[in-house]
Amino acid sequence: MRFLSLVAGALALAPFARAADKNDPPIEQQPTDPKVPKVVLIAGSGYFKPGEHDYVAGCAVLADLLKQNGVAPVLALDWPKKAETLAGAKAVVFLFDGAEKHQVLKEKRLPALQKLMDDKVGLVQLHQTVEYTKDFGDKARAWAGGAWEKGSGARAHWIDEFATFPDHPTCRGVTKFKIDDGWLYQNTFVPDLKGVTPLLRTWNPKAAVKPAGGQDVVAWAYERAEGGRSFTFTGAHLHASFAQEGYRRFLVNGVLWAAGADVPKAGAKVALDADELPKYLKPAPKKK
Repeated sequence: MRFLSLVAGALALAPFARAADKNDPPIEQQPTDPKVPKVVLIAGSGYFKPGEHDYVAGCAVLADLLKQNGVAPVLALDWPKKAETLAGAKAVVFLFDGAEKHQVLKEKRLPALQKLMDDKVGLVQLHQTVEYTKDFGDKARAWAGGAWEKGSGARAHWIDEFATFPDHPTCRGVTKFKIDDGWLYQNTFVPDLKGVTPLLRTWNPKAAVKPAGGQDVVAWAYERAEGGRSFTFTGAHLHASFAQEGYRRFLVNGVLWAAGADVPKAGAKVALDADELPKYLKPAPKKK
């Protein structure tokens, strides 16, 4: 059996009661020091499986890692309920369901996000948040440089190892990592990839037809024409992937870069005991 599947299984079976502090993080707790850069992480509150699409747990890990790098993370569920949560944010991080379930497209939230983009606030999109409805593709590309579209995009699970990285701040200090992920690939980008820097490439090994070069872009950085930065990674399906140091540093570097912060030459600090990862997970809700 694949080693990452074993890790994921161990996470799912691990006891939860001993870590209420990690699997019940504070929600919309504002920073006390206005000089510390604020990053807002918006996590979907739905439940799928332990360790899969576990959005709150993933954002909670990222929040703890960001604290090591002089950032004040603020976690919100589905969408901020307090007006002050988005105020002054240097970047917003999305980790929730996409397409018709996309949180940005609900309850007239679009103007709030557009204002952030106009104010050159950084945008980080993880996993399914790269998928918008078909009629929203152009707007999403204006924000992030690329988007996944139904009909042309594809998705599947496979394992890949990443060992070489481009010369970009998001890749500083990133070491080789191997993950089993649910990739959204065959994304549609702005014309001529203007402003886009491809960061990670992979391809479904079971696909009958491969693109020129044999791989496709699944992570990228984007410098918006009007100012502001966006970082997108279409993986982030499995909580177990945080056990990989290179993976953690890649994501945290991406958040720091999008927020306009300096990424250290050696990369972000990402100290984490892998044995702590199960403590971020919540047990499955009781069936009614």
